[in-house]
Amino acid sequence: MTTQADNTRSGNLAPVARVRVAKRSLRHDLRGVKIVLHRELLRFVYDRTRMISQLVQPVLWLVVMGTGLSALVISGGGGGQVDMRTFMFPGVIAMSVMFTGMFSAASIVWDREFGFLREMLVAPIGRSAIVVGKVLGGALVATSQGIVIVALAGLANVPYNPLMIIELVLLMFVGAFTVTAFGVVLAARIKQMQSFFGIMQMAMMPMMFLSGALFPLSALPTWLSFLTRINPLTYAVDPLRQVVFRHLDVPPALLARFNPGVTWFGWQVPIGMEIVLVAVLGAGLLAVGIWEFRRTD
Repeated sequence: MTTQADNTRSGNLAPVARVRVAKRSLRHDLRGVKIVLHRELLRFVYDRTRMISQLVQPVLWLVVMGTGLSALVISGGGGGQVDMRTFMFPGVIAMSVMFTGMFSAASIVWDREFGFLREMLVAPIGRSAIVVGKVLGGALVATSQGIVIVALAGLANVPYNPLMIIELVLLMFVGAFTVTAFGVVLAARIKQMQSFFGIMQMAMMPMMFLSGALFPLSALPTWLSFLTRINPLTYAVDPLRQVVFRHLDVPPALLARFNPGVTWFGWQVPIGMEIVLVAVLGAGLLAVGIWEFRRTD
């Protein structure tokens, strides 16, 4: 009886099955982006608890806090007025979009804990495709969450203007893209969900409060004005407020108080430049996230 050892000694080697790994290509990377993006959307759609819980906080800010502070209505000449719900509406949109984008980035840590991330990293696609898919998916999820808040515009005495809504959606996507990319950079090296949420709160809460989402940027102390101007989220929140107030009938005096815009040494920063700054920052953070993932084992 001939054994495998005899065959080996006699030179009769058993045939070895070849394993072929698909070569990387741009088509495979684009398909990888599509799959990761699709997975993020499915996770959001089927997670009703997450969907509802992330809506509770902005609705509370808009309806409860805004209504509670409605006694602080400031009237202006010509019968115009601005109440706190109207003023807080763009800020609440920004809060909803930004925090949803960060929570979407948290799925990277979740995938790492349960081993799914390692399966994606060994797939025959570039790691950049994983990062791009995650960021685009998170941005779309956050934008869709923001659209729900936009649907509550009537509660804040904001008109349902089609052009305004389109502009808000585009601005929300740019801001969500940048924040999700920031979250991906944070999540690239973190291995536990508790650590990620702790760092997220430490990073996002000061940035959100210093963005002018909940208070006007006019007549601030020098130190606070300086902090708002070096805060990247300020340039994501201000365009939202500019778009909303453009469609309101507000006297110039109140407009200068509630919607002063962002100034650098007395120069008014154009809204287009603010959008470009946020978009460039998002592209830079995306590049950093890709670099971090290429170093990940």
